[in-house]
Amino acid sequence: MSDFEPNLYLVGFMGTGKTTIGRAVGQRLGFSVIDSDHEIERDAGRPVTELFAQDGEAAFRRMERTFIESGHAPSRHVVACGGGLIVPDGMLELLQTKGVIICLHASVETILKRTQGQRHRPLLNVEDLDARVRTLYAVREPIYRRAGTMILTDARPLSDIVTHVMRSYRREASDWLRLHRSPTAADNPRK
Repeated sequence: MSDFEPNLYLVGFMGTGKTTIGRAVGQRLGFSVIDSDHEIERDAGRPVTELFAQDGEAAFRRMERTFIESGHAPSRHVVACGGGLIVPDGMLELLQTKGVIICLHASVETILKRTQGQRHRPLLNVEDLDARVRTLYAVREPIYRRAGTMILTDARPLSDIVTHVMRSYRREASDWLRLHRSPTAADNPRK
């Protein structure tokens, strides 16, 4: 692999383990780990729940696009992406130009268990959590399946998931570099 190591973007539905797995993978790779929602909150000076409530989901999705376009360095980062980041038209394709994408996947039942009582997730601040998760999941699952390698996180030890993510990243990073990197691109990092 060249000196330039592409970012790893973990995508998937909320509650699939993107942040937890991202931290473990980042540590093993020696990469910085960032969470898109946390970075947007930091830049905006407000929590995601407040951004959704005051500015609306469309404004938040624009903030996600800005973050992906220019809000972080182009190399040696593991980015835990918000669950809806790749849903808007063109976002999956944009993310594919930025680095390796791995989709973490879990059953609806597991997601319901993992997200129950989490009020920091604005799309889940509803009376019927079960119906909301099932509806969102049905809409988003086809997009997640197009994102790249899918790794199931249900009932698997963290170490197994991390090993699988690492193996997939190493294989796909070589392919990504062949497709996306020019010899001088590594000389122009953004941050």
